[in-house]
Amino acid sequence: MNVNPIIPGFYPDPSICRVGDDFYLVNSSFEYFPGVPIFHSTDLVEWKQIGNVLTRPSQLNVTTGPAAASTGIYAPTLRHHDGTFWLVTTNVNDIRKGHLIVWADDPAGEWSDPVYTTGAIGIDPDLAWDEDGTCYLTWALDGIHQAVVDPETGKLLSEQRPLWKGTARAHAEGPHLFRRDGWWYLLIAEGGTERGHAVSIARSRVITGPFTGNAANPILTRAGIDHPVQNTGHADLVELPDGQWAMVYLGVRPRGITPMFHVNGRETFLAGVDWVDGWPVVVEDRFLAEPCPTSFSDDFAARELHPRWISQGVDPRTFARQRPGGGLDLAPGPAGDARRLLAVRARDLQWQASATIASGDAGLSVRIDDAHWAAVERNGDTLSVRLVVGPLDQTLATVLGVGADRPLAVRSLPNDHAFFTADKGPDRLELGYLDDGFHALATVDGRYLSTEVAGGFTGRVIGVEALGGEAILTRFDYSALDT
Repeated sequence: MNVNPIIPGFYPDPSICRVGDDFYLVNSSFEYFPGVPIFHSTDLVEWKQIGNVLTRPSQLNVTTGPAAASTGIYAPTLRHHDGTFWLVTTNVNDIRKGHLIVWADDPAGEWSDPVYTTGAIGIDPDLAWDEDGTCYLTWALDGIHQAVVDPETGKLLSEQRPLWKGTARAHAEGPHLFRRDGWWYLLIAEGGTERGHAVSIARSRVITGPFTGNAANPILTRAGIDHPVQNTGHADLVELPDGQWAMVYLGVRPRGITPMFHVNGRETFLAGVDWVDGWPVVVEDRFLAEPCPTSFSDDFAARELHPRWISQGVDPRTFARQRPGGGLDLAPGPAGDARRLLAVRARDLQWQASATIASGDAGLSVRIDDAHWAAVERNGDTLSVRLVVGPLDQTLATVLGVGADRPLAVRSLPNDHAFFTADKGPDRLELGYLDDGFHALATVDGRYLSTEVAGGFTGRVIGVEALGGEAILTRFDYSALDT
């Protein structure tokens, strides 16, 4: 059974392309900066992050504060055409500008400043080139729409036309166009990104339609099926060098009692594809990925932050400054403004993270959004555990006399999930510090930091922030725990 994501953690809405023997994949990033993480693989199973696409304020407009949750970058599409990598996506903060298009010769390098497809309003854009080199922009807004576009300027070169409404499931979105054996295929997501999520497909002899749906739709869904991976959908297809095909798609791993809770967001999974009578058939267990290595330690001695580091609504380089020889100077957010969190995505069902703070007051947080987070905070020699759930902001524990030589720590541990127990959430979050082992000061039911409680499209991140004044972060450790 295919239960392991190829890219675990909050990496949703995968889009993939192949150049020779190399595969490249991108994901949505929503309110976080930098935007659109990009990965490389040669076998579709093992992936390495090689950077982020949107790394400059001129490319990415995201904001801070509670209203910023699940805004920003939605559902990119990555394609390679005539030696150039192209990426199109929607920044919902700038939705009236249309979709944004950027390009690069080297996907691990700098990408261009964006152009905007003014007049094409919606989400989840796709780019595809016909045989004569004409570029088509396809997107979702009350069904799937299309127009000819100049990708170098963003200018629409034709009237918009509707392509397909889908199969009458809710929320037809996430379109991708492919050409195979004289047919154009239109792959879409349907059913919403919750338990009814699904993948459907239609085809036409011409890229402009009309498109006829597959009688076997949806070609992938877990709706109503007892499987540890749910909410499967929003897929993209890629042809392998040997002529076979594969599909990447998003899914979640919910746990706990009904309705079950997922905490790491929507993750990227992989399936095989066979073609039968001109239609794709998903072979879910063709690629049985092993759990990928996620543990790391960072002393920040490298010249630049690793691309895994993100922050909500602000470039982390504006408040996290490299120190000679290693470590970071962390500046707090402006008085009365949102907090500045240098964060990484939680990537495992059980994990432990710790932060060594050499000086200054700081906190180590687990966050879904500004209204759903828990932190262990050091102020002087006092440690406290704080939980925020909506309007409730509570201190759960306080201890005096814990020195700065003891790292702040948080970990996710399993519940027994028995129905008639108090532990009904997806996991238990323990917050405390390290000193010859883990010292827990308080425990939080993980469902309060889940998507089912918080809403939205993101997953947990773990991060460090300065409180009140500057703090020095010298080390951050993240490790997967046995499940």
